[in-house]
Amino acid sequence: MDLQLHGKRILVTGASRGLGYAVAQVLAQEGARLAINARHAETIAEAAARLRAATGAEVHPIPGDVSQAPDATAVVEQAQDALGGLDGLVTNAGGPPPGRFEDFDDATWFRAFELAFLFHVRLIRAALPALRASDLGSVVAITSISAKQPIQNLVLSNTMRAAAVALIKTLALELGPEGLRFNAVLPGWTRTERVTELLAYRAQQKGTTVEDEMAAQARASALGRMGEPEELGRAVAFLLSPAAAYLTGVLLPVEGGSYKGLC
Repeated sequence: MDLQLHGKRILVTGASRGLGYAVAQVLAQEGARLAINARHAETIAEAAARLRAATGAEVHPIPGDVSQAPDATAVVEQAQDALGGLDGLVTNAGGPPPGRFEDFDDATWFRAFELAFLFHVRLIRAALPALRASDLGSVVAITSISAKQPIQNLVLSNTMRAAAVALIKTLALELGPEGLRFNAVLPGWTRTERVTELLAYRAQQKGTTVEDEMAAQARASALGRMGEPEELGRAVAFLLSPAAAYLTGVLLPVEGGSYKGLC
């Protein structure tokens, strides 16, 4: 299927590794023109170089910490300048630390709020004028299956991801009449550096090994395995694309059947 993304101008944040990098890679393979972001200039420049070498795509690295208001706005502005506008936006960032409710003080909660929720708000707000000027105008937020099915020892992430999907659903309703689309993907346990870190924490708490926890998590999936980053990347590319023109307000679990709910 041709997703009709060739030449489309898309910003992907949190793209130096993991899910964000996988999304950028799929979009580059589809011929999109990309701006990619991460906090550190060296790592995002290296990621851009790898993507250019692998796909031949136009890729602009833009460093900045999108959990901070000035950087979020600056990243969007620099992406627009580099690409001559924006047709799509993928909001993605790292997650808050693992732990239980009583482990965290107010400062940690506020940091999690900025890192896992407010950055979506800031990026979308900054990008709206450019998205309104586009004939595509599509946003995909990367959240987590924990928005539907809370994960043990991830109280910060569980809470903020639920807020993020509520935001996306609201924006789909509020801005749909303008032709703008807002969707979210809810990845389950996928083989990324972040997941390895979370399973290492779980193994430490339980006195097991990371390998034990990976095997247990794979068994929890209906498909008997963990996800691969590029599988999430393909779902994001589809939702961004004109091929999904009648899809908005979708909260798409990408978790291999590990989610047990009906809706």
